[in-house]
Amino acid sequence: MMHLRIVAPFALSERSLQILERSESVCNIVVLPAAACKPPGDVILCDVAREDTSVVIADLRDLGVHREGSIALEAIDTQISDRADRVVHAARGAPSDAVVWEEVEEHTSESATLSFSFLAFMVLAGLIASVGIFLDSPILIVGAMVVGPEFGPIAGFCVAIVQPPRSLALRSFLALAVGFPVAILVVFWAATIFKATGITPEQFGEADHGLAKVIATPDFFAFFVAFCAGAAGMLSLTTAKSGALIGVLISVTTIPAAANVGVAAAYADGSSFRGSLTQLGVNLAAILVAGTLTLMLQRAIYTRRRRRHLREELA
Repeated sequence: MMHLRIVAPFALSERSLQILERSESVCNIVVLPAAACKPPGDVILCDVAREDTSVVIADLRDLGVHREGSIALEAIDTQISDRADRVVHAARGAPSDAVVWEEVEEHTSESATLSFSFLAFMVLAGLIASVGIFLDSPILIVGAMVVGPEFGPIAGFCVAIVQPPRSLALRSFLALAVGFPVAILVVFWAATIFKATGITPEQFGEADHGLAKVIATPDFFAFFVAFCAGAAGMLSLTTAKSGALIGVLISVTTIPAAANVGVAAAYADGSSFRGSLTQLGVNLAAILVAGTLTLMLQRAIYTRRRRRHLREELA
């Protein structure tokens, strides 16, 4: 279940309470009259079945509560209540499949922002991957995949395509458009220094390094795996199954491909450079397409639920 804390302006407090009391998916309603002072209003606390959280919030937003007041939500890890169990049972669908769209928007908005920490993680992941390429070490490549933060902006772009705000798409695009080139450039500088100081060989060919060869040779399976990973990643993000996201991160070769672009540039290996750049593009495109399609399907299910709710309200 989800817990809501609503600061309702005095003019909207009664109607907000009516919305909550009418819903079979809401329980544990608590009203604190005039408890809020900035902004002034009544504070209403309640618990909502996860399946109908976005539906209830949509009703409150239609009323305009968020304009002068606020709606805060947080997940309830454990609740011991027969009444709450009945409320969850009354809500259609499975809690594990429910999408709280406001939560998704907030999480993706935060992770899709271009920031110093985002660039730092991109660069560090690229450097780790470059060492993994030089040493032909799968462990380091996997580690770089986990460190890489690129899935956040990709997810943000998918969310922005399916629902507002569209500004999220611009921020996500900016993070990716800056993050990958910066990581590639730093890897290029590092590889050039490694080469000049003799830390790495004077000549470096993908034929002698299996991982570099795989990264620089995109094929159907690269697209297929990235597509599956994109769908799984979006499901993990929207249904609060964060454990699956780690598996997604180590399934796609975005960071290794970016690192190999930098390494290939340092060694003037045009074939590996083009292949790795293509690999990066294939992975990004597959994740974007899969993530968007997954969100569109989930959004269609929510829209049907919302329309059914509105019909029941009018009946």
